Amino acid sequence: MKVLVTGAAGFICGYLVPELLEAGHTVVGLDNFSKYGDTAKSYDSHPNYEFVRGDAKDEALMRELAAGCDQVVAAAAMIGGISYFHEFAFDLLAENAAILSATFRAAIDARKNGHLERITVLSSSMVFESTDVYPTPEGAQLTSPPPVSTYGFQKLASEYFAKGAWEQYQLPWTILRPFNCVGVGERRALRDAEIMSGNVKLAMSHVVPDLVLKTLKGQDPLHILGQGNQVRHYTYGGDLAHGIRLAMESPKAVNNDFNLSTAQSTTVLELAHTVWRKINGERPFSYVSDPPFEHDVQKRVPDVRKAREVLGFEAATTLDQMLDEVIPWIRAEMEAGRI
Repeated sequence: MKVLVTGAAGFICGYLVPELLEAGHTVVGLDNFSKYGDTAKSYDSHPNYEFVRGDAKDEALMRELAAGCDQVVAAAAMIGGISYFHEFAFDLLAENAAILSATFRAAIDARKNGHLERITVLSSSMVFESTDVYPTPEGAQLTSPPPVSTYGFQKLASEYFAKGAWEQYQLPWTILRPFNCVGVGERRALRDAEIMSGNVKLAMSHVVPDLVLKTLKGQDPLHILGQGNQVRHYTYGGDLAHGIRLAMESPKAVNNDFNLSTAQSTTVLELAHTVWRKINGERPFSYVSDPPFEHDVQKRVPDVRKAREVLGFEAATTLDQMLDEVIPWIRAEMEAGRI
């Protein structure tokens, strides 16, 4: 299978592209390096990988690249930590809508004139931003109040792009919602706002790497946003990539949507304790609460049964295992002066 992956230099795609290559697929990756700047990947020289530097909003380029592909993975997006929701509330809508429009038009054209089988949309758990149903099943995005943040609203719009393209043009789709991706390769985005958390400048605006960074820099007491009772499902990037590939390869995933997540709930305070223990051992743990961001959702608990029953997907990597990979990577990035 030949796959066009937009946003190929992004965080999750850093796991997805090698997952697809290892499974024997051919991958065309597209990215303009607008988030992190120029980056090199270990698989750049893989014989079945072609990287194209370009903008996913360029419809002519997108049509050219999608023409010979069997699938398109719509992963390109303006995306960042929670600070992004505030700093770029309009751009998140405008930029991502433009990216989706060009991507879907190219996919529709490739479906009509080529052999494109379907488009796979990487949505987000933020489509469930306003839900009060836990664990949250697929379909709750249609019965819950709409997301409050422009980012969550735009991610919900990406799902309607898929449904509209099917209704009008019969473009088959798969919608996947990753929950709280954790892994290596995420750096501070070029457009990230500078935010202080106690005496440490946040590097990624995502809770896991930022807690690791603050602990490695010796912050004591550790600063956390809010009371620390926010519930998350931290899911390893390699597990997410595996789930995405299983969905792409499964006929049962056509015109279907899936939550991709670990089944394990963890509060931010529990996460902070775990990070502290791994770095500081038995040193007494203490923390202070900083004012939370407006769109800091208090609870994200997905129902993961559908992905398990239909795709055979389970996210098995534990938080301890994730941190054993993430902590040394962030330490090395600190020592090299990159974060």
